[in-house]
Amino acid sequence: MRLILLWVLNAVALLAVAYVMPSIHVASFGSALLAALVLGLVNSVLRPLLLLLTLPATLLTLGLFIFVINGLMFWLAGSLLEGFVVSGFWPAVFGSLLYSVVSWALSGLLGGKKHG
Repeated sequence: MRLILLWVLNAVALLAVAYVMPSIHVASFGSALLAALVLGLVNSVLRPLLLLLTLPATLLTLGLFIFVINGLMFWLAGSLLEGFVVSGFWPAVFGSLLYSVVSWALSGLLGGKKHG
């Protein structure tokens, strides 16, 4: 149940990013749900491989190259889906950063699991 709620919150975060940034367009809530799913899959499958392959560049830039990788994953998801459009590389980088912040804030509203 928590996974589905996080998925919906990520879709809401994607809609918020599209509202704030005119260079990112989401056609509907259904498109946002699909885009959140694709972003999750792309980030769980491709991102670790890209982080490993670009480790030297990441080390040389003191970790700043990870923003480039996140932007590329965001841009890739935008190019795979029809209802989710990212108009370029820099909007993808800033959009992925804003998406991460909004998603983190919305997920924080759920609260963590209490141990003890």
